[in-house]
Amino acid sequence: MLALLDYGSGNIRSVEKALRHVNADVRRFPSATGMEAAQGMVLPGVGAFDDCLNAIEKRDLTETVRHWIRSGRPFLGICVGYQALFERSEEFNSCAAGLGIYPGSVVRFQPTASEPHLKIPQIGWNQVSVTQPGCPMFAGIPDQSYFYFVHSYFPRPADSTLTAGSATYGVPFAAAICRQNVWATQFHPEKSQGVGLQLLRNFVDFAQG
Repeated sequence: MLALLDYGSGNIRSVEKALRHVNADVRRFPSATGMEAAQGMVLPGVGAFDDCLNAIEKRDLTETVRHWIRSGRPFLGICVGYQALFERSEEFNSCAAGLGIYPGSVVRFQPTASEPHLKIPQIGWNQVSVTQPGCPMFAGIPDQSYFYFVHSYFPRPADSTLTAGSATYGVPFAAAICRQNVWATQFHPEKSQGVGLQLLRNFVDFAQG
């Protein structure tokens, strides 16, 4: 069984539906009660960094997520659920602290000299280069596959070896990270058609051991 954290995120229904499509036994958890039996945790997210972190804290889930990850149990973060793993965000003069699982901050896309009219947010399909050969997250997914993104901000990990998939939008950025039990993506696998479903299927298999 997968625990899908239900803290009010707008895309939880689409994530739940996609997980069920790949035959996952997924259950929503608005609190930590009953989560002990879960084999994996999924933290989805859309919208603002502070809204996500404050909602998680309001439901007393902050330490639950930290303990889950640090205990080595399978975890998947999606979009803001990925950004939350870092220390801080510059979004809207953010005041909320991130989960602090990894050092680094969440920064905003900026126009560049080569792309002075870069449209922000990035909305649509972008190619992802696999940067961790053999990463189980991307098993069965061709390199340079297209995934669906909706975001103005992206994490900048202090440790570049976290990056499992890289994309470019004005600048190169960490589109996905993978380290031991933690997988996280800036793109939305639930909106990324076949390759996104394969990634979710890979996580289900990983969580089931």
